[in-house]
Amino acid sequence: MVVTLSGELGVGKTTLVRGLLRALGWTGPVKSPSYALVEHYPISSLYFYHFDFYRLTDATEWDTTGFAELFRPDAVGLIEWPEHVAGRLPTVDVAVQLWHAEPGRTLLCQAGTAAGRACLDPFSSPVA
Repeated sequence: MVVTLSGELGVGKTTLVRGLLRALGWTGPVKSPSYALVEHYPISSLYFYHFDFYRLTDATEWDTTGFAELFRPDAVGLIEWPEHVAGRLPTVDVAVQLWHAEPGRTLLCQAGTAAGRACLDPFSSPVA
């Protein structure tokens, strides 16, 4: 599963990832991978990776990272600043955009694959 997270600095991308990890049962620290570029969170049989490409200045830097090997069928990759590696990522299952809004944030999720649609469909049903 590949999920991209787009939005300006401070909009809450890492906070969203932290919330997802907490919902999956992760109790350890969750920090922004701005300097390390990736943080790994082993959850059950999943390989959960949180990427932050803010510091990449050229999409070709992706080619030397070796990160492509981390996108496997048993992995989930959440990627902040995906536009910094434009054209290098595998097919995106869910694209998330965040904006500041008063009060709080606005969130837009778009499915790019059937797996992404399966993840988002429960949220698109009308609430009774």
